[in-house]
Amino acid sequence: MHDIRALRADPDGFDADLARRGLAPVAASVLALDEERRAAQTATQQRQTRRNALAKEIGAIKRQKGDSAAQEAEARTLREEMEQLDAKAQALDTEVRAALAVIPNRLDPAVPPGTDETANIVVHERGTPRNFAFTPKQHFELGEAMTQNGQPQMDFATASKLSGARFVLLRGGIARLERALGQFMLDMHVNDHGYTETQVPVLVSEPAMYGTDKLPKFADQSFCTREGFWLVPTAEVPLTASVMGDILDEARLPVRMTALSLCFRSEAGSAGRDVRGMLRQHQFEKVEMVSVVAPEDSEAEHERMTACAERVLELLEIPFRRMALCAGDTGFGASRTFDLEAWLPGQQAWREISSCSNTRDFQARRMNARYRPQGGGSPVFVHTLNGSGLAVGRTLIAVMENWQNEDGSVTVPPVLRPYMSGLEKLI
Repeated sequence: MHDIRALRADPDGFDADLARRGLAPVAASVLALDEERRAAQTATQQRQTRRNALAKEIGAIKRQKGDSAAQEAEARTLREEMEQLDAKAQALDTEVRAALAVIPNRLDPAVPPGTDETANIVVHERGTPRNFAFTPKQHFELGEAMTQNGQPQMDFATASKLSGARFVLLRGGIARLERALGQFMLDMHVNDHGYTETQVPVLVSEPAMYGTDKLPKFADQSFCTREGFWLVPTAEVPLTASVMGDILDEARLPVRMTALSLCFRSEAGSAGRDVRGMLRQHQFEKVEMVSVVAPEDSEAEHERMTACAERVLELLEIPFRRMALCAGDTGFGASRTFDLEAWLPGQQAWREISSCSNTRDFQARRMNARYRPQGGGSPVFVHTLNGSGLAVGRTLIAVMENWQNEDGSVTVPPVLRPYMSGLEKLI
């Protein structure tokens, strides 16, 4: 959410940032609404001033037993005009807020130019893709061939019978491997990286979704219940919104939280994309990291968070690369984003497995989250950051494809074996 005062102060800068994202300018139209609203408010104040003066005149006339009918008629007219102007100002205020709510975050100057993912820049690459002596299979080919009691361990057909497309039912060793991945990631972020483990609701209110910039922009990509609860698209929503409306003591910062949760996305607009396999699902698990920090610390926190996500891939021995997203590919609420892409040998492609974003004070303004400086003074908006640490289903895909064997089995990465009672191979 943007402060209208910032837009008034730098309309050209706002439009220039939108142009970097490939979007049309909005400053003139929003400021025109704002000016009309302010004019209505000024007219209301002028009429209130005149009514106050009339009240004194009417009092003086009545004390002298005179006729105040003309003044009283003018006062009634002014009251009616004030009611109309007040309604107009409120309607315009709603329009201004609605317009500001759909303007994306301002971009960090370091964000590279470009209109889509083809302009993203490789920051660094870690690990060497394995040289297979056979043609590697995709994860769904491996998973559907593995069986448990005569049924596929990765079962899309049964999931479709239960729920429709873009769901999967996991059994046996593959189900256990997914559970192990989530536990491994949580343990690492808590024990090694200092995040506080948090169990969060997966049904949240509209203010929580709005405060974390998921509404109104992404309403068509989310699920809403009849009762008005929203299913979380990511644990970023409840974790970040946990400080909604709060004024934190500066001594509490940074606040670092992590959660393993179910996530739900309608995948609107993705028809025909990744229809096979687990890459794009309506329901999936993800380990999320969220940080709440003082403004001067957010850039360093962004680097720290991204490194925490990278460490997961390093220990799983999965080749990956860090991408700096270009202006046109940076998300609505983000000022700057790093994506981590894992190498999938079955696809012979790099695929996103984590996204780490610095939203600066964009979310904090929407949910009124502030901190009180230790040196005194007025409360200041915090900066919030979020990152996948990692998407569990996509990490399962990466493990299966990178650790597969010619006979169709999958070797369990050594770091995961303690979570699987020492099991070394899935068959």
